Amino acid sequence: MSFRDDNEEGRGDLRKPFLHTGSWYRMGSRQSSMMGSQVIRDSSISVVACVLIVALGPIQFGFTSGYSSPTQSAIIKDLGLTVSEYSLFGSLSNVGAMVGAIASGQISEYIGRKGSLMIAAIPNVIGWLAISFAKDSSFLYMGRLLEGFGVGIISYTVPVYIAEIAPQNLRGALGSVNQLSVTIGIMLAYVLGLFVQWRILAVLGILPCTILIPGLFFIPESPRWLAKMGMTEDFEASLQVLRGFDTDISVEVSEIKRSITSTSRRTTIRFAQLKQRRYWLPLMIGIGLLVLQQLSGINGILFYSTTIFESAGISSGNVATVGLGAVQVIATGVTTWLADKAGRRLLLIISSVGMTIFLLIVAIAFYIKDFVDVDSNIYSILGIISVVGVVAMVIAFSLGLGAIPWLIMSEILPVNIKGLAGSVATLANWFVAWVITMTANLLLEWSSGGTFTIYMVVSAFTVVFVAIWVPETKGRTLEEIQTSFR
Repeated sequence: MSFRDDNEEGRGDLRKPFLHTGSWYRMGSRQSSMMGSQVIRDSSISVVACVLIVALGPIQFGFTSGYSSPTQSAIIKDLGLTVSEYSLFGSLSNVGAMVGAIASGQISEYIGRKGSLMIAAIPNVIGWLAISFAKDSSFLYMGRLLEGFGVGIISYTVPVYIAEIAPQNLRGALGSVNQLSVTIGIMLAYVLGLFVQWRILAVLGILPCTILIPGLFFIPESPRWLAKMGMTEDFEASLQVLRGFDTDISVEVSEIKRSITSTSRRTTIRFAQLKQRRYWLPLMIGIGLLVLQQLSGINGILFYSTTIFESAGISSGNVATVGLGAVQVIATGVTTWLADKAGRRLLLIISSVGMTIFLLIVAIAFYIKDFVDVDSNIYSILGIISVVGVVAMVIAFSLGLGAIPWLIMSEILPVNIKGLAGSVATLANWFVAWVITMTANLLLEWSSGGTFTIYMVVSAFTVVFVAIWVPETKGRTLEEIQTSFR
């Protein structure tokens, strides 16, 4: 029985896309000589355009993460909040993101990747409006929770969508755009926060999603999701648009069909089935990388970077934080360029080794500072070493551990468990991020040197984990990667 016949038997039970892609690309794929098809005839142009549109989601993600840093003193003063109340406001985005992460996989499986992003964009817009018009803490908290919920869905859906539409030779670079966009969003929040009032900054936070919502109507749905849902005509037309109307897609179509038919047609999977090696190994790798990414302490270091810089002797902590954000954007941009050249595994190892070394240097510097006179030259030198070490650590993180775990997660999870497994992996990432953010300040007050030592040990373990468990996915189709686990 053919793929099409096999899937159409149960068409009545299949889920439908929340945002139907429309007929424009189907018409273009059949009439490639028409002028309208010239715009997206080149495969890379078509895919890059789609990635740039969905990248507005992670920019929103980054803007949400960066918003609480430059606005703290102004919000506390205007609304009469205590420091603990503002800390709760900052952490509620992680709580909302955990709820969004739980729902993200199933939402994207039921209504498609584009529909999930639409669902994520709406609460983000409402959340920013609630914050901008807040008169007390209740509206702040509600807005932050709504933003977090949307961000939780975005953090899973965008890397999955990019991985499913990108050709294998560009998947690493395009997948890294997800993390690059997050760092750009953080940087925008830092920079704009220096010049505009916090309510205006919240209004500016609406822009990424208000552009994303109409943009979703002009890009095709994930061809692999359409194939899984049995929408064969839409699947082939979507893939044709993404690869170019003059490109022969017959081989890739056959590979995707074969992969879909070799997996269960069930739209859900029991937890008991995750004991099979083809499921538990990629799930363990995906969760492991995303958990270790956060256990490295990056969120705590970035969130409290102003405090860290001031303790190291830097008088203008806010300006130093903006500089750190700029460095992170540049380093993540380098990763985007290297991902399909050096490979994912090598970048992860280099990143983890670099973080281990620089975290060790920072820890030693802080330990020694406790025994040195504050007015001595040695104390000043140790402060400089601490700052340079933190910046170098962020660069090392951005070169691999920032972008690659999300990319690998979206590549290795089998299509029939991607919704469930992706939700679990994303939830684990956000839960650990919340724990790190809540404990980092306490750890820094306990001992700066001890805090960086803990993060250093985690980074050293990450090197071992990657060397033993993480496969190289560069230059392989998603179907080849997932078949290798069987």
